[in-house]
Amino acid sequence: MRNTYLVCYDISNDLRLRRVHKTMVGFGDRLQYSVFECRFSPADLARCKHALGRLIHHREDQVLFVDLGPAEGRGSRVISAVGRAYSTFDAPCIVVDRDQEAGEITGTKRTVDAMRRGREQRALERFEEDE
Repeated sequence: MRNTYLVCYDISNDLRLRRVHKTMVGFGDRLQYSVFECRFSPADLARCKHALGRLIHHREDQVLFVDLGPAEGRGSRVISAVGRAYSTFDAPCIVVDRDQEAGEITGTKRTVDAMRRGREQRALERFEEDE
């Protein structure tokens, strides 16, 4: 069974940053500069963590894996990391930003729209390959 993950990274060296980015392009869809949406089986997740673990400097860099649950539905959310320990004191994690006047969740809507466009594009590519 596959789970959907957001993989976010903070790399302190430009060379390592480029290498991590190139590696992540092979695992998922880029949503922002350092944020990828990936659909991982347990083996895929282990492969990704191993590949990134070999590239990063574990005391300076950080890669977060945010488990969004099963790819087909919703489930529990878990945050794990490779590299520098995650701490809300060092780097606060803001998941949703709310526009107070409009009463809407703007950051989440942009992310969901980007994810939807990516899924639609992949479905279209698979459809064209089958024909």
